[in-house]
Amino acid sequence: MVEKVSGSLDIMNYKKKIKSFFRNSFIRNVLIMITGTAAAQIITMLFSPILTRLYGPEAFGNLGVFMAIVGIIAPVAALTYPIAIVLPKSDNHAKGLATLSIYISIVVAFLSTLVLLFFEKSIVKIFDLEDISTYLYLLPFIILFSGILQVMQQWLIRIRNFKYTAKVTSIHALLLQGGLAGIGLFYPFGFILIILNTFGQGLKAVMLSLGVLRDNRWKSNRNSSMSISKLAKRHKDFPLYRAPEVLLNSISQSLPTIMLASFFGPASAGFYSVSRMVLGAPSQLIGKSVGDVFYPRINEAALNKENITHLIKKATLSLAIVGLIPFGLVILFGPILFSFIFGSDWYMAGEYARWIALWSYCGFLNRPSVRSLPVLAAQAFHLKFTTLMVVIRVGVLLISYYVFSSDLIAIALFSVSGALLNIWLILITINISGKYDGE
Repeated sequence: MVEKVSGSLDIMNYKKKIKSFFRNSFIRNVLIMITGTAAAQIITMLFSPILTRLYGPEAFGNLGVFMAIVGIIAPVAALTYPIAIVLPKSDNHAKGLATLSIYISIVVAFLSTLVLLFFEKSIVKIFDLEDISTYLYLLPFIILFSGILQVMQQWLIRIRNFKYTAKVTSIHALLLQGGLAGIGLFYPFGFILIILNTFGQGLKAVMLSLGVLRDNRWKSNRNSSMSISKLAKRHKDFPLYRAPEVLLNSISQSLPTIMLASFFGPASAGFYSVSRMVLGAPSQLIGKSVGDVFYPRINEAALNKENITHLIKKATLSLAIVGLIPFGLVILFGPILFSFIFGSDWYMAGEYARWIALWSYCGFLNRPSVRSLPVLAAQAFHLKFTTLMVVIRVGVLLISYYVFSSDLIAIALFSVSGALLNIWLILITINISGKYDGE
């Protein structure tokens, strides 16, 4: 009888723990973000076998080169001021930063147009971009769309409206992937991939804007007690440190696509792009979701003088456990999986993926650390670290080409160096947070 009562109590305690777990606002918000991102990733992965068979490696290679350029420019479209929107206590100050970010995006888009008008031929020649030269004038649109998109994303993170972000993410994925597949049945050319991905960015910005404009905190007409210029100066560490860091990190992420296309042809760039897309799924599904929720949480913890180190370690360990299965499967069975899912033409992409999975796993783990650095006032360090990372990665790719003349060796060395650098970043961030906790 005593054993039955004890067993019943254990079950009740277990149920209470489960309820408590799901009532935790951080866990709940992460799950909401994961739900939307998961829907988007499922949609993307369901369409991927169709798209890879319709368009082929070379078309995806041209898209990869174009999106690599976008990946360098878009994150700094507003000089990373949108990331600061989460930080101020005052909503009016946050709105001022949003306005500043949009103004900067407009100016940068205009300047990029002028650069293309005067230097297009030189840019195409230097970077060997003949295959996509026609589409370079889409870049100003991407810059403007990206600036607006970042502002809307960060405002929704600020007000913790993760549900709307998740909804838009899934609907946008369905519209974009469906459009690519539908048009690809009749016009399976690389320019379709490029054009739809460009204006798909604009569509997502509009969809998120509709949600933000309905928010009561956004509609508040109270003027900020601080001018836009003063807000820009107060958060000057973002353009001074964060923007160069983001730019350099984007360059390091995009370099392989551009250099592979230049050294080994568009098909190699296509293999790499699809491998990154597949391995980016867990990062988008869980890593980004955790990062978006973790950022305001770590900022709140810093304001309340909580133990930040414990939060970083806990989040990193959780990601380490979650990421073992998806990344481990690709490391073990990459070529077989890619051939089966995407077609026999994509076997080499699976070989790439084996190495990229190692790097992606370590990048998956560093999300909490990267999100913590602005809160820890460590953006100057992050810039120095990323500068070193770019130098190492460029060196690795050049050595691979000139010494080994092998695309696979280039991917392997690039991925191993990336994995080691990400682990190092996590360790340094934990060390910095420990000093912060002691203050």
